[in-house]
Amino acid sequence: MSEKETTLIGCLQDVPDPRHPYNQKHNFIDVIVIVVTAILAGMETWDEMADWARAKEEWFRTFLELPNGIPSHDTLNRVFQMIDPKKFHDAFFKWVDGVVETIQGVVAFDGKTMRRSREEKSGQRPAHIVSAWAAEASLVLGQVKVDEKSNEITAIPELIDMLCLKGCIVTIDAMGTQHEIAKAITEKEADYILQVKGNQKELQSDIQIRFERDIFTTSKKELLKQERYYKDLNNEHGRLEIREYYVENNAQWLAERHPEWLKLFGIGACVSTVEKNGEKTQFITYSIYSCEMTAEEFGKRKRLHWQIENGLHWILDVAFREDESRMRAGNAAENVNIARHIGVNLLKQDKSCKMGIKSKRKKCGYDQQYLLKVLSKLNNRIE
Repeated sequence: MSEKETTLIGCLQDVPDPRHPYNQKHNFIDVIVIVVTAILAGMETWDEMADWARAKEEWFRTFLELPNGIPSHDTLNRVFQMIDPKKFHDAFFKWVDGVVETIQGVVAFDGKTMRRSREEKSGQRPAHIVSAWAAEASLVLGQVKVDEKSNEITAIPELIDMLCLKGCIVTIDAMGTQHEIAKAITEKEADYILQVKGNQKELQSDIQIRFERDIFTTSKKELLKQERYYKDLNNEHGRLEIREYYVENNAQWLAERHPEWLKLFGIGACVSTVEKNGEKTQFITYSIYSCEMTAEEFGKRKRLHWQIENGLHWILDVAFREDESRMRAGNAAENVNIARHIGVNLLKQDKSCKMGIKSKRKKCGYDQQYLLKVLSKLNNRIE
């Protein structure tokens, strides 16, 4: 893939303009760039985006054509309602796939509901988006909207099919622990760590019995020597959490009992003990995985999975205020979600500013040179 093809601007040329030819006062690419830029600069509503863009019109004219000036807030809204989200996502995916080096390590899959995208009058449910997050690279790799009459179980395989996951470790919470999803991951020449809960009762029971009978009863000192035990502590904000990880790599007995789980190689457990305000709570989670790993590797990969919560979902809620957004008509909610994901990737990749994402957005709003630096990634490769 050529350098030109992998710029976001270049990839967006493939998104079909949904407007009728006789009703095109503004360039389609101008509309998309204005919305992405306004989102980077902290604008939350269509009115804010149009008003901010009008204040920056002279600057926008240095790199956009703007044949009829800045589009109105109604135009921005209407165009984003009409854009085919699949085509918009395909452009986003092509950009990410083309500009980053081969993704390695943990790729976490998880879903997030855009709560204010519900439409009470029409009975429209809030949009629920499943995203793939490259933990070490801090990049959104892609996303799929869950069909209103379906759930994450059908969306995850669709997203897996889009991505190049060879050599990666795919992590998914219990909802995604399904035979067909494990099969889809292995067919991509990737490995998996899948959490096991009550939706796989027999599998969970077999794993729990094994740990309680044979592993938890073995001395931690002995397990540590065998690299089957690892302890991790987190003490902050008056809350102490101790996580103890256990693994058993020889799980052939389980694979024989459950042959439907392709490449099942080992089992893991995480015993989490939380102390806060003098109270102690403990809970245990179990997982299956498809390649050999030490307890430390298992623990660190499990921790990396939850980066999708802090590195993406929390940022979308707190820094981009996604849960407060009322952009819900037509395809607007899904398309603006893609635009926010573009924003997350652009801001995450900027290393020149030692600020959080929320502060970086504010800086984009008042520091034009910094905004230009972030926007330069639209026409350059991600470093």
